[in-house]
Amino acid sequence: MLSILLTGWLLMLAVQLSYVLFVFTRTAFRSPDPTPATPRAAGVTVVVCAHNELANLTELLPLLNAQQHPQFEVLVMDDRSTDGSRQFLENAIADLKHVRFLRIDTEPEHITPKKYALTIALKKATYPTVLLTDADCRPASDGWLAQMVASLANPDKAIVLGFSPYTYRPGLLNFLIRSETLFTAVQYLSLALAGRPYMGVGRNLAYRTKTFFDNRGFYSHMNVLGGDDDLFINEVATGRNTAVCLNPDSFMWSEPKTTWSAWRIQKRRHLNVGKFYRTGHKIRLGLLVGSHVLTWLLALATGVAVLVKMRVDPSFTPTEWLLLWGTIGLFAARLLLFWGIVGRISYRLSHTVHWLLIPAMDLMLGMYYGLAGLKTGLRRRQKTYDWR
Repeated sequence: MLSILLTGWLLMLAVQLSYVLFVFTRTAFRSPDPTPATPRAAGVTVVVCAHNELANLTELLPLLNAQQHPQFEVLVMDDRSTDGSRQFLENAIADLKHVRFLRIDTEPEHITPKKYALTIALKKATYPTVLLTDADCRPASDGWLAQMVASLANPDKAIVLGFSPYTYRPGLLNFLIRSETLFTAVQYLSLALAGRPYMGVGRNLAYRTKTFFDNRGFYSHMNVLGGDDDLFINEVATGRNTAVCLNPDSFMWSEPKTTWSAWRIQKRRHLNVGKFYRTGHKIRLGLLVGSHVLTWLLALATGVAVLVKMRVDPSFTPTEWLLLWGTIGLFAARLLLFWGIVGRISYRLSHTVHWLLIPAMDLMLGMYYGLAGLKTGLRRRQKTYDWR
């Protein structure tokens, strides 16, 4: 039994080390993004879909209007808001020269509201490149727009994946949110840099409208609530057409959920979307997440098995000693490498999680993914979600 546990643990550690050393390092040690040259930059339409987001729009739109770029517009899609957003937008247009808005008064059939709003926005966009964000986000700088679209100067690139960190707040929930956000970014940014892009984050995502319409937009998942960012990117992104932006000026900050119930609803929606990923992507992510969970679970199981064996029969065969010390050494190496490499990525991504807390994050995410996977397998299909 002990040899079987150690062999399984060894295999999981080998998978983990493969990702840490050959995938995550692509983000950790990637060269800094150059400062974009803007004099001849192509026009960009920034799209913000909003449903009852008056308070956020009053803060966000002046920041978007002040972006340093020679040719852009901010298109706000007001989706059936009842909180005074329409009146604010009508009055604000005079002071915000780059901003315009469209009003959606009816709820569409056969497509979720946000995907409908985005589809209309892309049809009405003035410019051939769109940059997406949400009303509850705030750009890190007035160079956000220019940094995010700089890679599209290369005609081979059609998609740019950005990063959207959450604001620090005290408490366990906020630490979990920031940890999960960081590790999700480690995965999708690193795999994109390895030529295997599989998702983007709609709070900070750019692509060409031609790419959207050439691939029939959200047609294949128009009834799935969520996935306006990751499912679309999962379908159309390739190693050739996708770029990554890691410049701190390009980050789009978001306010995190402040209650466990609101966060659970958000995560449930994300998990519901993941099952629609392409098979290859699900296999790669399954190996990564599964080996992460089993690395910690098998460490616990091995510890228990060793204690039991020492009480019953304290003698170990040479093979068991070799496997035991070899696996413990590999486990320690994996801990240190994960700490160093993910810690460096966190440093590059606005210190999302303090480097001293990376080991705690490592263990917590192992527990979180394990419990989330178990709950997803047992839970009935959720039928109602919020607007997003």
